[in-house]
Amino acid sequence: MIVCEKILNLYNSILTNGDIMLSNFHTHTSFCDGENTPEEVVLSAIEKGFSSIGFSSHGYTEFDLRYCLKDTKGYITEINRLKEKYRNKIEIYLGVEEDAFYHTDRSQFDYIIGSSHYFNIYGKYYPIDSNYDYFKECLKVFEYDVLHLAECYYSNFCDYILNRKPDIIGHFDLITKFDEMDASLFLENKQYNEIAQKYMIKALSADCIFEVNTGAISRGYRKSPYPHENLLYIIKKYGGKLILSSDSHNKSTLDYYFTESRKYLKDIGFECVYTQSQNQFIKDYL
Repeated sequence: MIVCEKILNLYNSILTNGDIMLSNFHTHTSFCDGENTPEEVVLSAIEKGFSSIGFSSHGYTEFDLRYCLKDTKGYITEINRLKEKYRNKIEIYLGVEEDAFYHTDRSQFDYIIGSSHYFNIYGKYYPIDSNYDYFKECLKVFEYDVLHLAECYYSNFCDYILNRKPDIIGHFDLITKFDEMDASLFLENKQYNEIAQKYMIKALSADCIFEVNTGAISRGYRKSPYPHENLLYIIKKYGGKLILSSDSHNKSTLDYYFTESRKYLKDIGFECVYTQSQNQFIKDYL
């Protein structure tokens, strides 16, 4: 315990002096809907000067096989192989991004990201973020009542968060992904923002780490990361914790918009984000 505390204090001392521990723990590969193999991602991370990389393939979902892991055993074996092969160059973590509607065997992974990618309406699953056409199907199911849609999404997601307590909460306000594609449905709606803030406060009671996710920026959907600035101020007010992630599906986007996001968070008032080192979450000062 004393040794661990010394290591933690050493890292915190280094980070306080302005050094950055470059890392990403929301990373997809060819095992799910990513473009590169895990080893290609590791080599890219090493080239970029990463201290650590965490893999988080979409957990298996039997109701939708388009995006998820289909060979969980092979995935685990490969990430563990890479852990050993590159152990002197980079820390590698075996994670999974599980969906709120389909849990994984948590004991198999170093950490889990908990996300909500679907609506379940009368037993039929509707993907939220696959593309804009799919999202418009969700709107149609809710008869274009965006406030009812938001209540349903956040209520279900928060129930999952409070019961499951994932290590990291993925893209909390994912339903706003396409809000800049057409007329704004959510972010300029005062009533929506009240709903989102209410559930953010509820989710914060689980004491999980919220990711600041730049993935929608890299794919051209948004100009700012999840969660929206309004929710980040709520996280700051209630003492919540953040981790910076790129939701990378390509090795080139592992640190996409990280420099800008660090400044953005510092301007809001955050002093640090979190990362993993020596198998524990530690502070990375901004």
